[in-house]
Amino acid sequence: MKFDYDIIVVGAGHAGCEAAVAAASLGSNTLLITMNLALVAQMSCNPAMGGIAKGQIVREIDALGGMSGIVTDHTMIQFRMLNLSKGPAMWSPRAQCDKTAFSLYWRQVLEQTPNLKLRQDTVTKLLFQKNCVVGVETQLGKKISARKVILTNGTFLNGRIHVGEVNFTGGRMGESASFLLSDQLKKHGIRTEKLKTGTPVRIDGRTIDFSKMEEQKGDDIPSNFSFTNTPKLKNQKSCWIVYTNKDVHDILQKGFEKSPMFQGRIQGVGPRYCPSIEDKLVRFSDRERHQLFLEPEGRNTVEFYLNGFSSSLPEEIQVEALHKIPGLEKAEIFRPGYAIEYDYFNPTQLHYTLESKCIPNLYLAGQVNGTTGYEEAACQGLMAGINAHLSIQNSEPLILTRSQAYIGVLIDDLVTKGVRDPYRMFTSRAEYRILLRQDNADQRLTPIGHQLGLVSDARYRRYQNKYRLQNRISEYLRGHLTEYSKINRMLEAKNSSLLTQNIRYSQLLLRPEITIQDIIESDENFSNFLVRLKATTENIKNAETSIKYESYILKEEEFVQKMSNLENVKIDPDFDYHQLVSVAKEAREKLSQVKPVNLGQASRISGVNPADITALMIYLQQKREK
Repeated sequence: MKFDYDIIVVGAGHAGCEAAVAAASLGSNTLLITMNLALVAQMSCNPAMGGIAKGQIVREIDALGGMSGIVTDHTMIQFRMLNLSKGPAMWSPRAQCDKTAFSLYWRQVLEQTPNLKLRQDTVTKLLFQKNCVVGVETQLGKKISARKVILTNGTFLNGRIHVGEVNFTGGRMGESASFLLSDQLKKHGIRTEKLKTGTPVRIDGRTIDFSKMEEQKGDDIPSNFSFTNTPKLKNQKSCWIVYTNKDVHDILQKGFEKSPMFQGRIQGVGPRYCPSIEDKLVRFSDRERHQLFLEPEGRNTVEFYLNGFSSSLPEEIQVEALHKIPGLEKAEIFRPGYAIEYDYFNPTQLHYTLESKCIPNLYLAGQVNGTTGYEEAACQGLMAGINAHLSIQNSEPLILTRSQAYIGVLIDDLVTKGVRDPYRMFTSRAEYRILLRQDNADQRLTPIGHQLGLVSDARYRRYQNKYRLQNRISEYLRGHLTEYSKINRMLEAKNSSLLTQNIRYSQLLLRPEITIQDIIESDENFSNFLVRLKATTENIKNAETSIKYESYILKEEEFVQKMSNLENVKIDPDFDYHQLVSVAKEAREKLSQVKPVNLGQASRISGVNPADITALMIYLQQKREK
């Protein structure tokens, strides 16, 4: 069969854009189809990228050669590194973006990517040959064939919007939903379920009294997401912190009788970690107030996003409650908050490549897999685009492990455990947090991106030079002794124990109260060495982290090595778990459903306990010995 394209990507949200650019950049002839080309990579919820664990994902996307970090750096209006009071494993970059500029910059990236064509249209059905996908058919009657199809439909599949007692179909406010695809996939054996998400009111900034609010500025020295040479942020815009109160809560509760969530009109499960304001009042009824953030939507607009005030209550209730918040007494809104209910496909039906187990050549990425958040969607799109291309080339797929990347944690969680409520990434989901820091994402993943062909030779040389410099700083710190007479003055000022003899710089850095900057300011020899080396702030800070946390890093690496033994025990995908009478019935059912590729994945399935894994391991070992 002659195909029109190698790969068709359906949907141009964050997942679709990353998938299309990755596939095309690797050499696949790619078509991206979306309902509205003016709204690519739309920030339909809050105008921000990154955050706790999400920032690590954006840096990983960038390290692999994806575009989300670069687009963010070119369009951000505020940058903050979160969790600096904790260890570096918890540090997470976050940026407020200019919402309109973000979408326009992504459009520019798409239009300048070789091998990528764009089409504004609506995909209404998939084309099949036997049970394999071979293309799509659009609303305009166009039949387009392709070797692989990647669906990234977000919240558009059978989407329904709710505002109080009013509800209507839509994928986002003002945009049509997609109705036929989901039903077609059900007929081909894919299990479809419902989820719900929501968004808050958008407020006219001209009607806000900021004098009654707490200002939240960006970092004094803002950083970047991308490891490339993107512009440094200037003229940051502030966010503002406000709180609800008893009056706000009382008004919101008046609307519960018309709430689509409490009256059963919404069947989908909402996000556990980003609940609506009415859900917060029920779940945290003992709290007298809830923190909210006013976030600017861009440099050239007066529109503000009220983070934490997501709601599907009637509009008049939302506005009445809003007016009881200090500073928002006279606030006028551009649009009310709303909830959206949509179809998703349980991701246990996917291979690690994000290809469907039911339908060959069909890949699913983003919110259709039950995730929430731009970052979670974008990384799935990147991996789907890469793996669809590699499959066409008959190459080995790219499957990141849990010890390599948060992306690996996310995909393993989806495929192994499935989703009951919208999945959001947290640092607590990763058992190897010290290895998966935001500062070393390029060290972990840029060699992979270069090997794939997404990272250029020039960028890879810069990466190699960066780590040569960092290694030289680390070697200096480990190989040179302090002059304790000089250092003691600094130690006394820091209330740290004085030295009675010279010790290695690396030993001194192990003291929690001592930073590498303290050493630079106290020892001219080390300071001069860094000047001669032309070391950057990033080089210096990363070298400090590698030394301060070396023992913890080594422990995690040892644990990874132990766990890899389980990952190396492969399991036949057609293995009959029902024959294992020594394994609990629930475990047999879960194992049969997920069909784990190895013993490590089997051990992470919800409902499978250590005794079940031991029994399975013994059986597999006995089978190999026969």
